[in-house]
Amino acid sequence: MMIPNFVSILFVIVTSGLCPTFCSRMVFMHSAVLDEHGKYHLKWRFDEKTITFETEVETKGYVGFGLSPTGRMAFSDIVIGGVEKGQPYLQDYFADMNREVLRDYHQNYRLEYAMENSTHTILGFSRDLHTCDINDKPITESTIRVIWAYHSEDFGHPGPKYHGLNRGTKSLRLLNPESHTVTNSGTAFFDIRHNNVPVPFKDTTYWCKMFKIPEVDRKHHIIKGFTYPPHVGVSIGMTLDPVYILMEMHYDNPTNQEGLIDSSGLRLFYTPVLREYDAGVIETGVWISLFHIIPPGLPEYISEGHCTTGCLQEALEHEMPSGIHVFAVLLHSHLAGQSLKTRHFRNGDEQQPLAYDNEYDFNFQELQYLKEERTLLPGDHLVTECKYNTIDRTNVTLGGLSTRDEMCLSYLLYYPRINLTRCESLPVISKQLQFIGVKEIYEPVTTWPFIIKSPKKYNNLSFIEAMDKFRWSKKKGNAFNDLVRQLPMNVRCSKHGEENWLVHGLAVSPPEVKQTGEPQLTTCNRASPLHLSSMMPLFPVICAAYSTIRIRWLMCL
Repeated sequence: MMIPNFVSILFVIVTSGLCPTFCSRMVFMHSAVLDEHGKYHLKWRFDEKTITFETEVETKGYVGFGLSPTGRMAFSDIVIGGVEKGQPYLQDYFADMNREVLRDYHQNYRLEYAMENSTHTILGFSRDLHTCDINDKPITESTIRVIWAYHSEDFGHPGPKYHGLNRGTKSLRLLNPESHTVTNSGTAFFDIRHNNVPVPFKDTTYWCKMFKIPEVDRKHHIIKGFTYPPHVGVSIGMTLDPVYILMEMHYDNPTNQEGLIDSSGLRLFYTPVLREYDAGVIETGVWISLFHIIPPGLPEYISEGHCTTGCLQEALEHEMPSGIHVFAVLLHSHLAGQSLKTRHFRNGDEQQPLAYDNEYDFNFQELQYLKEERTLLPGDHLVTECKYNTIDRTNVTLGGLSTRDEMCLSYLLYYPRINLTRCESLPVISKQLQFIGVKEIYEPVTTWPFIIKSPKKYNNLSFIEAMDKFRWSKKKGNAFNDLVRQLPMNVRCSKHGEENWLVHGLAVSPPEVKQTGEPQLTTCNRASPLHLSSMMPLFPVICAAYSTIRIRWLMCL
């Protein structure tokens, strides 16, 4: 790669490790440490079209950075750079399905600056969010699996030497990162944390502990754990406010390790300086139940959980007719979850999604701040849509608490707080049983899961055992999915405590909705065509980056 003379001259100036004037002016709003030893630091900033990275790594050799669809090398978008004999270098690469690292014909990463001292190498580089290059991974608001590597020696003519153990992966939200704010040193706080809890050596444990909220003489607002917007806080100290906090810790120990001790928890900051609004949380999606059934062996299965028009109509008209304002969303499923989205409908027309993550990572779950607060009005309708992959499973996956079970949930953070905690749905079970040939169950139901009476092949089996005995295929699984998405559903519409709204428990049909979101088109010129190799002929393409539907890859026509 040709390096302009002015870049080389600037580098000679900074070989002592001091950052030149142009570098010091570049302010990065976001940062992360990628490795457990603190040797690989990443900073980044972005605008509507471009993202700029800075890597600071404890090495005098090459530095590798990449974006991966899975966290592994295959099909990764990679950049490798460093400083050798006073000359900075940066090359755009990609890994094929066999994990072979190949030089990208189109060099879409741009070197901004590079420097090296006796211990560290710093690289600044940028690229477009969407390059229309099939070997470059589009950067969206979904979770991005960043891969990293480094070596003590520079690149060399044959190519980079194997990095050995100096490598890893970390999931980040590059375009919608968690907000970090500095809290005043005098702000009061209290901790809720476990104290040397022995983690049980079993697959799944929900460990609960009750904590008393500090007594205050007047109303206060909790403002951080999650950093709340400046006009919103969680109310404590009032008659209707909680006195205790129940912390429920989910321990996932699939290998049954023994001797694990946990003392983790949360620190909550609170203040008597009140914000304008009290915050609330609503759980929406699929009602957690064994009746949430996902067949095995499918590359894609879609579950939909409805926060129905009836529930929002009743609750909002009674509590807040002018509507509530959502400012953050947490999407949640388990290990089979691949893609999640919270869809918003008004009068049957689809609005922009509240939140989405097309590359969901169960091991990386953060609240998503909405760029603009979204108002929910009486009569609106929400659908939490979850796509699962069960291609490697031989038994049905059921809704439940274990990591090997599944969930499909959206947690909405909003203001002002109203008396609504859950707005969910669950497809009726009768038609699901009929699909696999169940004719009759034993009644009255005295055991759970309930037992099947006929036909003979299912006699005395629980409905779960019958679901597993059914001979699933991809065709049958898809047909089951089509059926379930059209079934009547039971509505969950809960208040605080044990009370419910009147629509709770009703069976309603899912509404017919229109999708109005259209893809935004980006025209790619001849300088950056879609290609599979350096031998591909040049041709103009049009790339569609779906902002309102689904963004898995940049679709180029």
